[in-house]
Amino acid sequence: MKQVLIIGGYGFVGRNLTQQLLQDQNTQVIIVDNFLSSDRELMVSHQRISIVEGDAGDPLVLSTLPKTISEVYILNCLHGNQSSLFDPMSDLRNTLAPVISTLEWIRQNKIDAKVVYAGAGCAVAEKTWDDAKPVEEVDIISLNHDSPYSISKLAGEMHAIMYAKQFGLNVVRARFQNVYGPGEVLGAGKWRGTSATIWRNVTPTFIWKALQGEDLVVTGKSASRDFIYVEDLAMGLQKLMTRGISGEAYNLASGHETSIFDWANLIVETSKSTSAVIVKDARIWDNSGRRFGSIVKTRDTTGFLANTSSAVGLLKTVTWTMENRLLIEKSITKHGSKLVK
Repeated sequence: MKQVLIIGGYGFVGRNLTQQLLQDQNTQVIIVDNFLSSDRELMVSHQRISIVEGDAGDPLVLSTLPKTISEVYILNCLHGNQSSLFDPMSDLRNTLAPVISTLEWIRQNKIDAKVVYAGAGCAVAEKTWDDAKPVEEVDIISLNHDSPYSISKLAGEMHAIMYAKQFGLNVVRARFQNVYGPGEVLGAGKWRGTSATIWRNVTPTFIWKALQGEDLVVTGKSASRDFIYVEDLAMGLQKLMTRGISGEAYNLASGHETSIFDWANLIVETSKSTSAVIVKDARIWDNSGRRFGSIVKTRDTTGFLANTSSAVGLLKTVTWTMENRLLIEKSITKHGSKLVK
């Protein structure tokens, strides 16, 4: 039976990837997660899922894993720019340290495994509010960054390249664009110092507020992103595992630029909400105004294309949110007096 290791496998992307992997009856999934930004109750139990609760940055935790693992997905992170700005040391421990620790565990134990590392498209995109060009998989990148999260994600890529070149590990780099879809629970995990613990990614936050009839606040009217549906992204990760070339970087993107203002209005329309979309000035830490990813290299190398349209993806996500309102409300309100909208 094939053994697949997912670092951070209880997170939003990890859970979707796990469900797809388990469709192969010959696959066992081993998850390492410290539940900082996820909750144990979110994963459906399965006889072919094994859980190791702990910090992947701790070599003692990794030492308990079998040496017969053949595929490794490194998906962990502190979860978000704002949390990393509040506590840079926590970002170091939870975003970068597990990457180095996992690669070193593979090297020291001579494990014959291919690795896919989850980087961040925002870390490599040009900081511009002018016309955006599709961001290609370049490795010449500015040192000007907005958050420790962005820096840690880039440093993870640098270690991936180094371990591939110096030690011969088979490591592929994935660069995520803005992932959305069913299963992302606002407030999941432990309090991480700021309200970004709850209001973290734009899509689930906007959907939740739209369903409550609250205003949706867009920071910077011309800001844009590349939104990719989570099930598409999980398929893309598997394509990179089977066809990605070691040392190389690949975008997992839709290839479409969507203004966040238009995205907010589409959410209001899809959820049949009475919410207003309010525009405010861009946040001081966020200089990434407009961006979207090129899909050419990933398509030509692996055959991957994101096929879910925004209309279909948002409808599925809104429907899932409505069906799971009690779960999400419980996750939000567990933070009690710390809750700040």
